[in-house]
Amino acid sequence: MFVKPAYFVKSAVALAVLSANYTLAAEESSVTLPTIVVTSGFRGAALQEVPTSLTVVDEQKITERNADHLEDLINLAPNVNSSSGASHAKYFQIRGIGERSQFIGPINPSVGVIMDGIDMSNIGGAATMMDAQQVEVLRGPQGTLYGANALAGLINIRSNDPTTVTSGDIEATLGTYNTRRLSAAVGGPINDSVGYRIAFESNKSDGFTENKYLNKDDTNNIDETLFRGKLRIEASDYQMIDLTAFYANIDNGYDAFSLDNSRTTSSDEPGHDRQETSAFAAKSTWTGNDDFTLETSLSYSESDLEYGYDEDWVYDGYSGGYTAFDNYIRDTKTTTAEVRLISAPGAELFDGSTTWATGVYYYNRSTDLLRVYTYDDDFTSQFDTTRISAYGQLETKLSEQYILTTGLRIEHAESEYKDNDGATSNPEELLLGGRLALEYLANKNTTLYGLISRGYKVGGFNADSSLPANLQTFDTETLWNYEIGTKGNWLNNQLQTQIALFYQQRDNAQIKGNRTITNSGGGTSFFDYVGNAENAYSYGLEAEVQWRVNSSVSLFGSLGLLDTTLEDADADFDGREAAQAPNYQYTLGANFSHGRGWFSGVDIEGKDEFYFSDSHSQQSEAYTLLNARAGYKTKDWSVTLWGKNLTDEDTYIRGYYFENEPSDAYTIKHRYTQLGAPRQIGMTAKMTF
Repeated sequence: MFVKPAYFVKSAVALAVLSANYTLAAEESSVTLPTIVVTSGFRGAALQEVPTSLTVVDEQKITERNADHLEDLINLAPNVNSSSGASHAKYFQIRGIGERSQFIGPINPSVGVIMDGIDMSNIGGAATMMDAQQVEVLRGPQGTLYGANALAGLINIRSNDPTTVTSGDIEATLGTYNTRRLSAAVGGPINDSVGYRIAFESNKSDGFTENKYLNKDDTNNIDETLFRGKLRIEASDYQMIDLTAFYANIDNGYDAFSLDNSRTTSSDEPGHDRQETSAFAAKSTWTGNDDFTLETSLSYSESDLEYGYDEDWVYDGYSGGYTAFDNYIRDTKTTTAEVRLISAPGAELFDGSTTWATGVYYYNRSTDLLRVYTYDDDFTSQFDTTRISAYGQLETKLSEQYILTTGLRIEHAESEYKDNDGATSNPEELLLGGRLALEYLANKNTTLYGLISRGYKVGGFNADSSLPANLQTFDTETLWNYEIGTKGNWLNNQLQTQIALFYQQRDNAQIKGNRTITNSGGGTSFFDYVGNAENAYSYGLEAEVQWRVNSSVSLFGSLGLLDTTLEDADADFDGREAAQAPNYQYTLGANFSHGRGWFSGVDIEGKDEFYFSDSHSQQSEAYTLLNARAGYKTKDWSVTLWGKNLTDEDTYIRGYYFENEPSDAYTIKHRYTQLGAPRQIGMTAKMTF
């Protein structure tokens, strides 16, 4: 049977603890909470021992929410938001920082998205929950660990790893709007030294839009096919190799905007949101030295992306208006490589008080763009960015109660941009990030911490050649984060709490603006660009609680409070809150076990209004959603009836403000919104073996 090498287990490095969560959970009493292991750091660590504000969504919660995509889980994490403008939310904001869309210009994400070691930050449409084990959301800059792509925070998705015994599951879902989802996963040993795990998913839905002009109800459809394969190879007594292959074929429609802000459209050329991604990751963990563990990793992804939409949102001849289609075709390749040394037990520095980790990291992303637009010649551009960084972190046990963590990352970033308008740019810069955290172990159940961290985001170039010279480039942004918090286990580990207070200061904050240009045929074209605000500030609170009341009742909740301010005397947003930054958001829920296999659950999630953009003053509306589920399960199978947004509340996931109404000759700006999902009801059946 496939087994791990003894030294590998003894060293207790990250790979060994990936499965610890579920082993520990099985050993603990039915009235205690499972131990959650965070895998995003240099070493696996229990959630309650990590000195930063973070949310972990485990496999059980993913199942309870019937989550198919990362966007289905975001509201569980305090002060985390998302924006769409496509078939899925591709862009995420943490504490009011993060991108909201991409058109012509290249972007460097403020929120990193990693899935099984593969950087998904620019291809978030494939951030699927297929066979997911857990999702970790780290708030605040992760400058030591992940560098420029994690200014605001990091989202780390882990799927299930190969297992030592054969196991798997098959799951089928049917729901309203002709939703059909079929997924399957199986894993186990191939021989004494090799284990495998494969997963497959087909996800289809007609979507929530009805196109009255074309008399169709599937122009905003979902059509996704996904595959993942994993191998874990015990190459020797001291070396473990993990291989991951991932493939996504996404052919979704995009027909979400209408002149009357409803889910009934009149477009004659419905858009699309397509993505074909092939990705590979390899990781080697070598423990053949008494002083350190050597980790080497490599990942590569190649994505063909096509995003297009009916710009006028109506049919040709509607009220004498114009007609136009805008289409963006991108070919994106991303390569990462990393070599990391992690101190082994017994090899601590300074009289055994200090564990250490150090490494070097390489990142390259190249993107070729072809834009085909009705009122312009074809536009092409090439963008290539390369980053090389070195980092180190020390964790020093000052006493039995105090632990000091110090980390530093130095990163060299270089980018090259050119397009067929003749624009070129080749910026190069040296960046610095890190963290300083002090933990106080008040007792075996309570930890308090203070944290100062610094993140950065590289400057860049705006692709719109019609911009004035002072707006064609933007500067590097830096972020200082000051945070205090406490984490605790109470009532014999039946109650877990996390509370964090933070203050953040952004220098040269990168803010997206937009401009509109009148077309010769009527209507307006929309162009976005990035500029710098003089300063930006935010502060707030993040709290989470889980309570296993008894073997039949579990309660959970979260609360995020956020206040943001942008400052720039020459900008319209001066003194205003940042976009995508609601003042509050919360979740509150309960799960019940009724005995003899019957179960149920209910939760509410709420969010305050927020600005859609920093370039206009239009806002969403506050909302509260009600979700519920009930079902029956045995050891081998389960059936769940579920409902989302049961009160059918309107939610808003994207918004614009410009002239696009032919009846007023395109002279008056209007608020246009993309609505989130309405009420959904469905049934999921799952068989495990």
